[in-house]
Amino acid sequence: MKKLFWVSIPKWNKNLVTAAIESGADAILLLRGFSKKAKELGLIRTIAVDGDLKLGKDVKEFTITSKEVENDVAAAGEKVFKIIRNKDWSIIPLENLISKTSHIIQTVPNYAKAKLALTTMEVGADGILLETAEASEIVATGKIVREANNEKLQLVRAKIESTEPVGVADRVCVDTTAILKPGEGILAGDSSSAMFLVFNENVESPYCDPRPFRVNVGAVHAYVRLPDNKTGYLNEVKSGSQILICNEKGNTFPLAVGRAKIEKRPMLLVRGKIGSKAVTLVMQNAETIRLTKPNGKPISITKLKKGDEVLAFVEDAGRHFGVKVKETIMER
Repeated sequence: MKKLFWVSIPKWNKNLVTAAIESGADAILLLRGFSKKAKELGLIRTIAVDGDLKLGKDVKEFTITSKEVENDVAAAGEKVFKIIRNKDWSIIPLENLISKTSHIIQTVPNYAKAKLALTTMEVGADGILLETAEASEIVATGKIVREANNEKLQLVRAKIESTEPVGVADRVCVDTTAILKPGEGILAGDSSSAMFLVFNENVESPYCDPRPFRVNVGAVHAYVRLPDNKTGYLNEVKSGSQILICNEKGNTFPLAVGRAKIEKRPMLLVRGKIGSKAVTLVMQNAETIRLTKPNGKPISITKLKKGDEVLAFVEDAGRHFGVKVKETIMER
């Protein structure tokens, strides 16, 4: 479940509402009558008696003063969001509640306490409600929540077996909505259980100018890694889609796609091995298409030779509509 970032604004403050929207807050807690005013500043979900999420119905508030109140929180229902406040700020009530119920939103006064609440018992609250009068705290906390939502993947080394032309086919070039750093790219493979880390086009080349927002990924049938431990087909990626960006250390973050271009191009099948497990990807046959070496540097697929090492991600096979499932499956 995605960790939620809520901001409490008990007294109308345009600057704080703007900071919350710009910091990626999922919702803001307001007094009655201010939801419309907040939405004039940007698209944002509101929590209020008259908000998108109704206080007292969709969201209930608790001040933890005793074990009895903790029991009331657990009895409120799994689908109700429970905002918990501590009489004396302590993580103990949250530790007690994590094993009893879900949809727990822990109130915090700053980004340091937010980080603690999101990692308590290696599980953390389902979200945090920041109570502050400082825009800088909202910005810092937004960054903490985004980092908490990012998956950490264990990348491995794949040894190249061969590359071979497979003729003209449809390939997908993904233009993201951000400038990607060197080493950042998209995980893609012919199997959902084995994917190469495809390097972005933030590379100087005598053939074309850098396009640091772009990843020329592979053929339309390929799987790509998506946020929330999901996969999808490259053919399904389009403007507004969320895709997972990964770097050579396995650090990831979700990013919106600006557009995806499908064009007919000569293609190359790249074959690799991770132990006895095969990893393959059909990619455009061009010098500017690159995989990622273990040191984070790019290597053109046209220069790959048997024994070269590149980064990949592997897991047990088994996906249903992109969601991980446990089943017997063979992909080849």
